[in-house]
Parts: sequence; C-alpha cells; structure tokens
Amino acid sequence: MTALEAHGLWKYYGDFAALQQVSFEFAAGSCIALLGRNGAGKTTLLRILAGLSQTSEGQVRILGGNPRQPAIRARIGIIGHGIGVYDELSAEENLLTFARLYAIDHPAKAVDHWLERTDLDRVRRGLAREFSRGMRQRLAIARAFIHNPNFLILDEPFTSLDDRAIALLQGLLKDALAQGATVVLSTHQLKEALELASHVLLLNRGKLAFTGTRTADMLVDPGWVYRHYGEPTASASPANGESTAA
Repeated sequence: MTALEAHGLWKYYGDFAALQQVSFEFAAGSCIALLGRNGAGKTTLLRILAGLSQTSEGQVRILGGNPRQPAIRARIGIIGHGIGVYDELSAEENLLTFARLYAIDHPAKAVDHWLERTDLDRVRRGLAREFSRGMRQRLAIARAFIHNPNFLILDEPFTSLDDRAIALLQGLLKDALAQGATVVLSTHQLKEALELASHVLLLNRGKLAFTGTRTADMLVDPGWVYRHYGEPTASASPANGESTAA
C-alpha cells in the first residue's frame, strides 16, 4: 500500500519557487529521512504534507487522501519547530485537550500513559510555560503520539533533547514503524535520522536531488548522500513557463 505520494509539486512564495517539480512515492511502513541544507525546501514540503499549506501546482496524497481533509489529518501526528502546546495549560490539561479533540477512547487513561511514557508524570500539573525546552519537547512528543497516528511528520524533533529523551523518541518511532506507521523525519542530526530511516529524500534548492533506499554507505558515513547528490538537479519549469504562486 502506498502511504505517501507526490506528483509534480511546485510551491511559490511570490516569484520564488521553494519547491520545483518534486515527485516521489513511498510505501506504508517507510521511514523517510528528509534531508537538505537550510533553505532547501524541507519545511515547505513538511507543511504541505501536514495539510498546513497548499501546493501551487501538483498533488500530494497521504494514506490515499488529501492531507487537508479532516479524516486524513486525524491520522497524522506532527512534531514541529513550534512545539504546539498551550502555554497556559498544565501538561495534563494539554494532553487531555488533544485527546478529546481526537475523540479517543478513555482520554484520561491515555493521558496518564503518555505522561508516564515521557517522564512528565511528576510535573503533570505544572504549566507548560514554566517547562524547560526539553520538557516542552517531550510534551509535544506525547501530544503527537496520543491518538496513535499511523503517519508521523517530524521537523527537527531531536532539538534540545538530552540523550535519554532522544532514546525515548527513537524507541517510540521504532514501535510505530513496527506497527506499520509511516514516518517522515527532517533533521540536521544525520546519524539519528539515518539509523531509523528505510529511505532518504534529499532536497537541494527546492529540487529533488535524490530519493531512494537508505544504504549501508549512508549509515557508515552520514555525509555520503550530500557529497554524492548535493548538487542541484537540472532546472525545470512549469509547462506554461509562468509563475503560479498561491
């Protein structure tokens, strides 16, 4: 079963093309390491996959549907730069809010489970705004997993995590993958990403530079894919030759 596919994606900001003719396809259960230097278009692509932004041209489908459809978005878990928790609510209140939004069974039980799993049970009544960056990140991890999503989108998820928390997140991702979930993971921490990845997708200046199976060479030498595929791909333009910025 195909879990993620994109065909001819273009995304414009004014006259600037952040994504140019990007196409790929991945099966369910894949873990895709989304790589690229700053400005390559990774965050733009992740926002499209998360249903937070529309393409200027082209089509993307997740789990067989449009990621902007509520039924598809309900199956997606997201960890991004913005953390995505409510500062004026406690850890417990944050997770209970999201559990109810996702209409999961036994929300209080799910909250207890994820507070314990992320080692936040002892501060369950503390306000999120009083948490350290690492604690807030662990709360965001709990929020992303609480509804048992089968598609996960992660943008720099290892930022500010200590070694124990990194191991926790890696374990959660391995569990999700073992259960058939699909993961898209964007990070500059290549070693952690490639240890999990089954596939690699490399963007360079908005263009698809490489997509394929993660190889042993990449695992031994995380910089290998940049050295071999880091140059921009051949230029492309829309069929009509005109900008169609949204």
